[in-house]
Amino acid sequence: MYSFSEIYNKIALKLKPQSFLLISFVSVILFGTVLLMQPFALNGNSISFVNALFTSTSATCVTGLTVVDTGSFFSIPGQIILLVLIQLGGLGVMSFSVLFLFFLRGKFSIGEREIIQETLSFFDTIDLASLLKSVFIFTITIEAIGAVLLTVRFLFDMSFGEAVYAGIFHSISAFCNAGFSIFPNSLINYQSDLYINIVISLLIFLGGIGFIVLYEFKKMYGEKISYRKFSLHSRVVIKLSFFLILLGALFIFIFEYNVSMKNMDLGSKILTSLFQSITSRTAGFNTIDIYSLSMPSLFFIINLMFIGASPASTGGGIKTATLAVIISFIRSKIKDSKNVNIGFSTLPFKVISKAIIIVVFAISIIVLFSFLLTVIELDHIPFNANGDKFLEIFFEVVSAFGTVGLSTGITPAFSFIGKGLIILLMLAGRVGPLTIATAIGSKENKDIKYAQDNILVG
Repeated sequence: MYSFSEIYNKIALKLKPQSFLLISFVSVILFGTVLLMQPFALNGNSISFVNALFTSTSATCVTGLTVVDTGSFFSIPGQIILLVLIQLGGLGVMSFSVLFLFFLRGKFSIGEREIIQETLSFFDTIDLASLLKSVFIFTITIEAIGAVLLTVRFLFDMSFGEAVYAGIFHSISAFCNAGFSIFPNSLINYQSDLYINIVISLLIFLGGIGFIVLYEFKKMYGEKISYRKFSLHSRVVIKLSFFLILLGALFIFIFEYNVSMKNMDLGSKILTSLFQSITSRTAGFNTIDIYSLSMPSLFFIINLMFIGASPASTGGGIKTATLAVIISFIRSKIKDSKNVNIGFSTLPFKVISKAIIIVVFAISIIVLFSFLLTVIELDHIPFNANGDKFLEIFFEVVSAFGTVGLSTGITPAFSFIGKGLIILLMLAGRVGPLTIATAIGSKENKDIKYAQDNILVG
């Protein structure tokens, strides 16, 4: 009779880390689907398999897209199941398994190290045991503090038990960048509430900045925190994250000033713009009706969703660091420089090629699924009859791939096949297109060099 550890090792050794990661996510999603279909998980309702699968995928992939109202459709046990799926998906399913085995054996195998590296995208120079322990400590601590702070505010609107539960639910959902809310209109009722906006925004930011950055903060504990002491990765991620937040807030403020925010006072407009910029990158909460936004704002939010959070975080998208590498690569080519430099450091070719592949794969997936959904959902409908539907579909596709969860409200109306495509998109966005491609690709590593030739481009 094999022990759990022995069975785990046998499976892990036969599969590529990418394959193991993909299978683990699919397994959790299917298990969550079965649980969500049980009577105890529902508030006297019944749910179809595709809607249960959609909800389970959205929670495990920390997306936040929904086809039913979370707070009223699911019972408390059902909502707790969603919370567990969100927590598992936010930290990476395999992180829990590997940490459990580490406590049993006191060491990591090479295969487990590769699996966690695929999950958390950490550097080889970082101590895995220390990083993994820190990830769980950060998560528990930040979510606990967030839950207490939110509970204090919710006590003014609901009973003690409801406030505690709402605080815990939204703290976990915000830190994991999931965007699930038990309130029917997300956080629109707290649109002008400075306290709620700040707490949720900080939780989203800390969850999306990446565990590598938090880990480096921890290492500086007791010392004077200096920007220069951070690694190149952390410096780039911090700088670009703040830039995108401020740029997004400025754009939303300008384009929505006299549109969706025309009836708000100046303070509320600034607060709403800032919150929506932060949450649009990958969190999915909203304090304004997305369907009421102007076309320029929707288009800009699509770009924020595509970029997403930072590597080794609970968020999705192509990631901020990938964008930084692509920008540096383009800049080097414009200047006709042989090297790609960021912050007085030269990037290795491996990093540059990976960034290019990620962006190309992401664009290809978004284009393909947008086309397929257009064919399935808008077939035989002329543009002059419903032309704005394409933007709604495109918005939904990018939101699903970026595991954001913002929606114009079209998701519940999708057909069976349409929801199936969104499910695949959410999985691809959480696990990563490069991981999926590697998982299903050939194990053979053929490095063949032919005679050099030329081709015209541009």
